[in-house]
Amino acid sequence: MAVNLGDLLVREHLISRQQLRQALEYQKVHGGRLGYCLIRLGWVTGEDISAILCRQFGLPSINLPFFKVDPSVVKLIPPDTARRYQVLPLSREGTTLTVATIDPTDVLAMDDLQFMTGFTIEPVVAAESAVRAAIRKHYGAGRTLELTQGGAGASVESGPAVRDELERGRARQAPVAMEDPGQAAGEAPVVQLVNRILSCALKQGASDIHIEPYEQELRVRFRIDGLLSTVMTPPLSQRDAVTSRIKIMAKLDISEKRLPQDGRMKIRLRKEGRVGDLDLRVSVLPTLHGEKVVLRLLDRDRLMLDMTQLGFEPDSLRRFESAILRPYGMVLVTGPTGSGKTSTLYSSITRLNRMETNILTAEDPVEFNLPGINQVQVKEQIGLTFATALRAFLRQDPNIVLVGEMRDLETAEIAIKAALTGHLVLSTLHTNDAASTVSRLTNMGVESFLVATSVHLICAQRLVRRICRQCRQAAEPPVESLIEAGFSPSEAPAVLTYRGRGCDACNHTGYKGRVGLFEVMEIGDGLRELILRGGSSAQLKQTAIQDGMITLRASGLQKIRDGVTTLEEILRETAR
Repeated sequence: MAVNLGDLLVREHLISRQQLRQALEYQKVHGGRLGYCLIRLGWVTGEDISAILCRQFGLPSINLPFFKVDPSVVKLIPPDTARRYQVLPLSREGTTLTVATIDPTDVLAMDDLQFMTGFTIEPVVAAESAVRAAIRKHYGAGRTLELTQGGAGASVESGPAVRDELERGRARQAPVAMEDPGQAAGEAPVVQLVNRILSCALKQGASDIHIEPYEQELRVRFRIDGLLSTVMTPPLSQRDAVTSRIKIMAKLDISEKRLPQDGRMKIRLRKEGRVGDLDLRVSVLPTLHGEKVVLRLLDRDRLMLDMTQLGFEPDSLRRFESAILRPYGMVLVTGPTGSGKTSTLYSSITRLNRMETNILTAEDPVEFNLPGINQVQVKEQIGLTFATALRAFLRQDPNIVLVGEMRDLETAEIAIKAALTGHLVLSTLHTNDAASTVSRLTNMGVESFLVATSVHLICAQRLVRRICRQCRQAAEPPVESLIEAGFSPSEAPAVLTYRGRGCDACNHTGYKGRVGLFEVMEIGDGLRELILRGGSSAQLKQTAIQDGMITLRASGLQKIRDGVTTLEEILRETAR
């Protein structure tokens, strides 16, 4: 910004090249922005700088002293952020927030404001003195320090540069917090950018961060409540620097750009006044235009370990708990990637974790460290597969064994052997519903009689978005849509449905958080006979429904009755 502004002023004949050099020297001694230094030297006015920036970038200008600022809008940007970037929020219209700024070229500042507020930022240019005065008026003067130079005293606000310098001094004895990703004056821009991405992803409740290079742009997307949305497009020139920074943090090989890499990193952060660690799983994938990076945020505070809060219907929860409390047998949890299987399994073994119980898990990867449970990270490149780990488990006197995924016949056979010899085995499969899991096992090569005798329960699940509690309101979808979804013609007209209007708490999406849909198929005598006879998935499902199984669609319809989610979410995730 400094050199660009100076060149613009010289080109417009507002200052000379000699004055620019003198101003830069003055800036080195006194600090501050170049424009502010030029104004203090008396060579230009704030209005001169505002006018040239408006002409150069095609932005409107504003005379702040005569503008009435909405106090509720001011609260959208914290005081420290307003002082750091010298900005003031003026008004809000829909999802657009108009902000007065002295530097419309500061792309990182605009992106940070967009991350922080969730609004599209529309900058307008104002004189620096006017912005400083308006910030003091609306936010207060802040802390001040007395600085002396050449015998003259000056009072200046202790902005981020001063605070960051103090924080860096303390950081020599303590870990750096990620609460203010910031923005130490000496940090490289790429460090600031990566810290900002991580901090904002955490604040917005994202589960994954996607950094994707394309031919003409670099795109950053967050997965929030199961859906991806673009949050920023940094300059394409930062692509390699961002990737290298993340690789260094995850202890990956920054020179290897031809092969996929997987790693893990841990950052220290301050959240709601508490300091804690956040684990991130990192995956780097070479693509046509560079390396795509995906980071999975593993926030222990967000891990739901209370089974009653996952979304089970009472009868389904009773069946599931009855199965995992048995001393032996197999319980399978199925569903696509990202359907919450890990949370269900972790909740199950947390429920079973007692001093007298030996629990062993084989996972790829281990997502959360659970106290009192022996967790093994599978490493296929060195021969530590699920099957190898499972064989070793059987020599470790286990009570309960968790296998992250049954990928092949060898793993399935060992798991079934364990279930038939006095161990409780929990595992996952990728199938569409509970009934098709039996077909999946037999297609893998497992004999039907082994499936019938070892498997006690199969739970299929999905995740749907919850309606935001802050802006929930009644809605009236067509009765025909409700009937088509599965409500009876007599019930559909009386169903009271809801949807989110959209508010600041949910980033104007109408949804906040997710809840599970569960299809719990208990293998009773009737189903066991049908499996032995080689019954189809459709026959198994029909028999299970007659035995009282609540299907995924029926679980979703109940969530609609309870006002938890919307019809659109159920139709997106389930089939009749």
